[in-house]
Amino acid sequence: MASWWASAQPVDLAKGQPLLRAGDPWRHLWWVERGALRLYLVDRDGAEANKNFFLDGALCWPITPSLRQQPAMFHVEPLEDSRVWALPLPAPGVAAPTDGWAPWAALEHRVLCALLDGKMQREQEFLQLSARERYTRLLAQHPDWPERIALRHLASYLGVTDVTLSRVRSEMGLIKG
Repeated sequence: MASWWASAQPVDLAKGQPLLRAGDPWRHLWWVERGALRLYLVDRDGAEANKNFFLDGALCWPITPSLRQQPAMFHVEPLEDSRVWALPLPAPGVAAPTDGWAPWAALEHRVLCALLDGKMQREQEFLQLSARERYTRLLAQHPDWPERIALRHLASYLGVTDVTLSRVRSEMGLIKG
């Protein structure tokens, strides 16, 4: 186990430098030492849709077996110059050093529960809340995001255009005129 942890390598990334491209295998667990990553999809018309953001201290890894075995469906890139630690994951079909280690299983369980809770909340927000209500909730949950994540990316994450988000921010008195 210790040798596996010791195999983690620091990776310094410039803003916009791809960390993972759709279609590539996802072979690492990343810990964001400093910086901000975005995970996004590109639709058939070439439009980007932000799925999530990972800022200082976050872990990002293919937690489910299918995510480790299939090519990535999305892209991951830094929104600012970032340093991540890349921990190689075993190839599909190879036993992981964490197999049978109860603390890792507990971490995976907590992360999966948080992921499912977040997905359920996001679906409810998209179906029942206005753009302003979604943005207000985002500000309450992630007050540092607007300082570090471009508004166009936040708008995409919220499922609105950047024009709509600017209007919402103006109505909330967040844009100085």
